[in-house]
Amino acid sequence: MGRTMDTTAILKELLPTYVLPIRGIHGVSHWARVLENGLRIAEVTGADIEVVTLFALFHDCRRANDGRDPDHGRRGAERAELLRGSLVRLSSAQFDLLSEACRLHTDGLTEGDPTVQACWDADRLDLPRVNIELKRRLICTEAAWELRDWARARAADRYEPGLVTQVWGV
Repeated sequence: MGRTMDTTAILKELLPTYVLPIRGIHGVSHWARVLENGLRIAEVTGADIEVVTLFALFHDCRRANDGRDPDHGRRGAERAELLRGSLVRLSSAQFDLLSEACRLHTDGLTEGDPTVQACWDADRLDLPRVNIELKRRLICTEAAWELRDWARARAADRYEPGLVTQVWGV
């Protein structure tokens, strides 16, 4: 990450208002897998790592439930906006990508900026955690499709990346 981004400090701001179980299906283990998925995709596609990282933290941070919650992405983007300039330090163009990725991540879209596509793919690669099989037509990038077996195994096992306890201290 080009600038110093303190994901631990961001999490400390997000978790007190996170209403679902912290280690539930949309909680921090999911966020960490999405982050790891996204970083692997970005390595190949050149997606903006700062945006991908922040997407992983914000995309589900304002969910009201684990079921249908069509406005949670918009609320996540609004939460990022509240931290903009302090813990979220992005250019206007980067912030626009983060906002778009969060707002539209559950809409099934596949066309867009490569960074937004990387965000959407990073999240979709984790769908097997809730017994949803990946569909090629919903994966935006070849890089993500090539990661599907690795990501599927981690998602299905609800693997918790070391980032959760070792860095974030959750």
